[in-house]
Amino acid sequence: MVGGFLEHISSPADVKALDPKDLPALCHEIRTTLVRYGKLHGGHIGSNLGMVEATVALHRVFDSPLDKIIFDVSHQSYVHKMLTGRAPAYMDERLFGTVTGFTNPKESEHDMFVLGHTGTSISLACGLAKTRDMMGGLKGTSGTRNVIAVIGDGSLSSAIAFEGLNNAAEQGTNMIIVVNDNEMSIAEDFGGMYGQLAQLRASGGTSQPNIFNAFGLDYRYVEDGNDVLALVDAFSQVKNIDHPIVIHIHTAKGLGLDAEDAAAGVKEGRCEANHWQDPLANQGSPLGARKHYGRMAMARLEQRFASEPGLMVISPATPGSNGITREFRERAGSHYVDTGITEEHAVAFASGIAKAGGTPVLATSATFFQRTFDQLQQELSLNGTPVTLLVFGAGISGADNTHSGAFDIPMFANIPGLTYLTPTSGDAFLAMLDWSTTSREHGAVAIRVPGEPILAAERAAETHGSAYPRYRGGTTEADAASKAGNGTMPFTRYRVTRQGSDVTILGLGNMYPLAERIAADLAESSDDGTAAINATVIDPQQCTSLDTACLEALRGRHSLVVTLEDAQLSGGWGEQVTAYYANQNAVKPTDGNECMRVLNFGAAKEFTDRVPAQDLYERYGLTVPQVEQAIRSALRQHLCE
Repeated sequence: MVGGFLEHISSPADVKALDPKDLPALCHEIRTTLVRYGKLHGGHIGSNLGMVEATVALHRVFDSPLDKIIFDVSHQSYVHKMLTGRAPAYMDERLFGTVTGFTNPKESEHDMFVLGHTGTSISLACGLAKTRDMMGGLKGTSGTRNVIAVIGDGSLSSAIAFEGLNNAAEQGTNMIIVVNDNEMSIAEDFGGMYGQLAQLRASGGTSQPNIFNAFGLDYRYVEDGNDVLALVDAFSQVKNIDHPIVIHIHTAKGLGLDAEDAAAGVKEGRCEANHWQDPLANQGSPLGARKHYGRMAMARLEQRFASEPGLMVISPATPGSNGITREFRERAGSHYVDTGITEEHAVAFASGIAKAGGTPVLATSATFFQRTFDQLQQELSLNGTPVTLLVFGAGISGADNTHSGAFDIPMFANIPGLTYLTPTSGDAFLAMLDWSTTSREHGAVAIRVPGEPILAAERAAETHGSAYPRYRGGTTEADAASKAGNGTMPFTRYRVTRQGSDVTILGLGNMYPLAERIAADLAESSDDGTAAINATVIDPQQCTSLDTACLEALRGRHSLVVTLEDAQLSGGWGEQVTAYYANQNAVKPTDGNECMRVLNFGAAKEFTDRVPAQDLYERYGLTVPQVEQAIRSALRQHLCE
């Protein structure tokens, strides 16, 4: 553990008790602790290193939790956590991971909200300030005094941030908006307002037009945002102010990263790699699914740029995490557009491109697509524009509770006119991408980028020569129809990859390898002497329509259908299969058809926070032994009936 001031700080009161001359030493110790933490554990290191002095100054001047501090996105809240009783989680290796990477009221009264998406701090602050004003004001009994929203320059590009600024000016009462300007978003900043921020920096905050003044907000500038004493002075001057004000501080992202970090590509300043740092011990590890399949998609599209001027890749920030490398971006030139952290705009922008005859491919995380629901429904689906969406990070994972991808299927699969494809291999992924970007005879198409289960299965097949079924296109009537030019979607029909009887297992997307493993296990006699079961395995390919012809064809030889999906079960795809058979069983009771029973396996309707994926699979029954036991039990019950 690191010794010194930090280990004796358990609350902001301890920061206030320090002699002013000791504050720089505290900041140095915090920075040293963060650099070590990043090497060993990883995390959002760059933004936190830039915010060390500002956070110390905030807790020196203001009285949290009476004064409310809201960190936008809150990935820059590590220092705040250190100063509010959680320093051991960053100092002691045994405690790494015991606190989340974002603010969380369950951890501390100093954390106002669970936050992980961007642009919302000012709006949240407006709500806190409005209620304070209605209940007695700064000196009243509301339990709230100063309201401070901390937001980065990258987050300012979000539409909701502008909406919050607009509302803050209208309210006209105490609100302190700290704009942390480190000249970076996740990658570089993109947007017209960043030229104005640059002019403000160059002029010491005096240039006009001033975007914040234009909203009707007061404004002050602090050039050295990494000078703790200058920040203490600036914040002291605005404490208990009677109107909204922006304190624009210029900081250095990743300040304090050392030569060892630099050798791993994680450097101080405007360096994309310092946004998220992996532990140094992970250097050289194979790419994860997001980057692996993302790079695969970009390589496929890049081959067409020279001959297709309208083909464009759009990323609302976060390009690197999705395999959109800096080298690709440089080669792509104007074929690549980073819109900044503006998911809603990015979707509407893509619809405009498609309407004009272009071919847009918009790539971001499942969790961020949630922010675009209205645009997905209105600007894309209602207008029928042929936009391709690459949905990364979908499915069950060990993510924190703000970044779960397990809610994607109930959202995408239930929007009229939008097709949600679920590839089960890299080959299928590219085939779907080829179709969606070469045919215009469709509306919006979302492709669920394969996840870790599929990548692991493909790598195992390559290493061991196992028989993981490869995708082969051009084999169905729909494929032939599409190639003939009549626009039929070639992935409507389910793919039967293993023919059996008694039970059919439909493995959607990432769950397809699990379906194969279950079928292989069922083919062996169980320990209790139960006979082997030769199961049928199906790759549905998509989850926006049912292949009723396939589902009907299962009758007779099969009495049980099992659906597997790594997404929220409630409102999801498996329930549609269940509803179909239930309705058919009800309306055709005397047709001689087998009454099909269905077992659905998927995620519960819940938020999960950093629970390992394998633990979640077990919680939801998505493991070979659990599903096999359920199948054998259901079939035994059927025989008894």
